[in-house]
Amino acid sequence: MFPPFDPERDDRKRRPRVFARGQVPIRVLIPNIFTLVGLCAGLTAIRMGIEHRWDLAVAALVFAAFLDGIDGHVARLLKASSRFGAELDSLADFVNFGVAPAIIMFNWALEDLRSLGWIAVLVFAVCSALRLARFNVSLDRTDLPAWQNAFFVGVPAPAGAIILLLPIYAQDLGLHLPSLTPLVLIYTLAIALLMVSNVPTFSIKMIGQRIHREYVPPVFVLAALFIALLLTYPSLTLAVGSVTYLALIPVSAYRYLAAKRKAETHAKGQNGKGSDKVEPASKGSRSTSTSAK
Repeated sequence: MFPPFDPERDDRKRRPRVFARGQVPIRVLIPNIFTLVGLCAGLTAIRMGIEHRWDLAVAALVFAAFLDGIDGHVARLLKASSRFGAELDSLADFVNFGVAPAIIMFNWALEDLRSLGWIAVLVFAVCSALRLARFNVSLDRTDLPAWQNAFFVGVPAPAGAIILLLPIYAQDLGLHLPSLTPLVLIYTLAIALLMVSNVPTFSIKMIGQRIHREYVPPVFVLAALFIALLLTYPSLTLAVGSVTYLALIPVSAYRYLAAKRKAETHAKGQNGKGSDKVEPASKGSRSTSTSAK
């Protein structure tokens, strides 16, 4: 009836309950369930790679990438974003897109190089972890201009994992690459360096923007066509997608530099107009304080 008294206890420092009576709504758990299913898919891809069942390994990894692409959107739609979900997603991404593709590539071709092959996959896994850590840190930055939201810094980890398996897709299409193991090693290191580089790449956030009403039916048709091709001709679809993504990297770098020059020119123009005005300094101070809020 009477709880023991603790003189060192400070009730004012107790953290308030987020939900009444400690209960958590089901909608908060749904995004985390998607993340955990994706983690299971990534671990399954590792097992399939160890067992040399390459088709199933690739399928599991692609499925994990698909779930990684939608769990964040589901969390925002359900208003169920949380710090716990963000941390769980980062850990799952490292396993799915850092460890799983590295083990698959090592068992597929780089095992023949023994220590050199293992060093290559270690570099890929480490670069994937660094890429994810840098991305998590960038989420806390709020001072970036709006035009930079259309670009990533370096190749994202899910994209790096998918394009890393390009030699496997090529082998399924008839090109025998295990005999070119040194080239596979160089390719693995190149993808790893692209992930931690400062090369700008197009962001998937561009897809989430609004489109005109008349473009909705074509988008649905293209999405259905892509899914049909992926299910019917998986190796060809993934190979074409990987090559297209690599070819778009120079385009994204050019677009980034063009947007940066445009923003700098606009900023210089605004500064020039501000210097020509003979206005009291108080107006400038009010505008500065407004932009800082």
